[in-house]
Amino acid sequence: MAGRGKGRRGRHEAEHDDTERWLVSYADMVTLLMALFIVLFAIANVNTAKFDELKKSLANAFDGPVKEGGGSVLDGGASDAAVQGTILDERAGSGKTAAQQEAEDLRKLKERIDAYARERGLADKLSARIERRGLVITILTDDLLFDSGSAVLRPEGRPLVRAVGGILRRERRHQVVVEGHTDTVPITGRYPSNWELSTARASTITRVLVSARIGPRRLVATGRAYYDPIASNATASGRQRNRRVQIVLPRQHSAPTSADAEPAFGDPTPTLGPAVPQTASEEAE
Repeated sequence: MAGRGKGRRGRHEAEHDDTERWLVSYADMVTLLMALFIVLFAIANVNTAKFDELKKSLANAFDGPVKEGGGSVLDGGASDAAVQGTILDERAGSGKTAAQQEAEDLRKLKERIDAYARERGLADKLSARIERRGLVITILTDDLLFDSGSAVLRPEGRPLVRAVGGILRRERRHQVVVEGHTDTVPITGRYPSNWELSTARASTITRVLVSARIGPRRLVATGRAYYDPIASNATASGRQRNRRVQIVLPRQHSAPTSADAEPAFGDPTPTLGPAVPQTASEEAE
C-alpha cells in the first residue's frame, strides 16, 4: 500500500509539471518581442551628425564637376569646397592656373552663345563678351523679350532664354546674376519707376532660367534701372541698346590677362550720355 501511494504521488507530481510547460514557450515569445522592440528603437534613433556626413559624402561622390558633354546626377551641385578641390587637382595636373582654366571655360561658353545667336539670326539681339567681372551675356529687349513698360515675357523670347539657360546649365561652378537695365526715359503705368521695371524684368528672366533647370541657389535677380548704360541715352539707337537684360557669370579668380574689351554687338566704345531721366512720358521702347 505504501508503495502504491508513493507511485501515485510520483505520477501526480509529473502530471503537475506537464501542465506548466507552456511557460517556457511564453517566456521565449516575450524575449523575442523584447529583442524586436529594442531593434526597432535602435533603428528609429538616427545619429543626425553621422547621417549628415553620409549625405554630404554621397552628394560629393555624385555631384562633382561636370565634364563637357556630360551631366550631373543632381541639380544642386556639390559643395563649393569639394568642387574647388577637384578643380584645383585637375588644373595642377594640366599645368594651368585656376584663373587660366576659368578664362578658358568662360571663353567656351561665349563661343557657344555666339554660335547659337548666329544660327538663329539673333546676332543683333544676343551677344556674349568676356569682361573683367566675368562672362556677360546681353539680350536686347525691344521686340523680343518685353513690350514697352512691361515685365511680361513675350512668347518669342521664352525659347531664347531657355536656350541660354540650357547652355549655362552644364556649367555649375559660377553664380548666375540676372540684371535688368532700362533707358533714362521715365515710365507710367504699373511700375512707379525704372527701378521697379528693371527688377521685375530680371525676376521674370530668372524664373525662366529656373524652368530651364538652373539651380535656384545659383541665381540672383537685380534691377539697375538706367545707371549702367552701354550707349548714350541722348539718341534713340543708344536708348535701344540700353534697354536690355544681362546674364552675368562673375569670375571666381582674377583675370590672368587684361579682359576682352570689345563692346557688345561689335560697336565702337560708346560715349555715354548723362544718366538723367528724359522728359518723355514712357520708356521709349
